[in-house]
Amino acid sequence: MSLAPLLNAAPAIPLHAFAAMAAFALGVVQFAAPKGTLPHRTIGWIWVCLMASVAISSFWIHQIRLLGHWSPIHLLTIFTLLMLPLGVWRARNHRVANHRRIMILIFSGALVVAGLFTLLPGRIMHTVVFGP
Repeated sequence: MSLAPLLNAAPAIPLHAFAAMAAFALGVVQFAAPKGTLPHRTIGWIWVCLMASVAISSFWIHQIRLLGHWSPIHLLTIFTLLMLPLGVWRARNHRVANHRRIMILIFSGALVVAGLFTLLPGRIMHTVVFGP
């Protein structure tokens, strides 16, 4: 395992990857920790900022091009950027079940599923994890 391929990539890629890894770790903490507490809200805001960074940085990643500079994964970016404020709004309006559902959907889709796709051969994270 070597971080060299990631660190040698275009600047948006390491930003995207490290923000995603931090968001994944904080997301796991959020699932395990008590809900509605000050730490939950604080970590939640950090997680939302990290997810926004992950989503926004993806607009500068164009390694898979199916529609000009874009790929279907960019639809997930748009979905994430729309759902993040909706999830926060649901929490602030005490619609906890909706908040939970939205945040789990973002976590599972934008971090877990998309993260698994980064491990496919030919991708930078595949090289980081499994070597050349």
